[in-house]
Amino acid sequence: MIDGVTVKQLRLIPDERGRLMELVRADDKDFTKFGQVYMTTAYPCVVKAWHYHKLQDDRMTVLKGMAKVVLYDDREGSPTRGEINEFFVGDHNHILILIPKLVWHGFKCISEDEAIIVNIVSECYNYEQPDEYRKPPHGSDIPYDWSRTDG
Repeated sequence: MIDGVTVKQLRLIPDERGRLMELVRADDKDFTKFGQVYMTTAYPCVVKAWHYHKLQDDRMTVLKGMAKVVLYDDREGSPTRGEINEFFVGDHNHILILIPKLVWHGFKCISEDEAIIVNIVSECYNYEQPDEYRKPPHGSDIPYDWSRTDG
């Protein structure tokens, strides 16, 4: 596991009325601060990558559909520099991933329908100076291939 990354198993509580699932609590052991919550989606086979933040930690989950979430550690001095983590998140695996600042990340929708992603971040989005640094999903120096692996 990349240094600083944590995975929280999310408990889904169903009853005859529907479902409930807690995502983040202020008493979670790795909770630091709240910035904002946003939702994004991806259509089947779409990759949204790569980016990282200098100030912001992300807590990401998939509420509907399935996504492959990939992290890459390129941080100077990190004990896990060069490491890649893959997570399959969503309908079949309800987890919340803490992605520390400076760790490259992205995701690909791997379900037949649109994936709905929720991100709970430690900082508010700054429209004048966005804390977002990007590389293209394909052909960058990040050693990862977004293609499906059959076998």
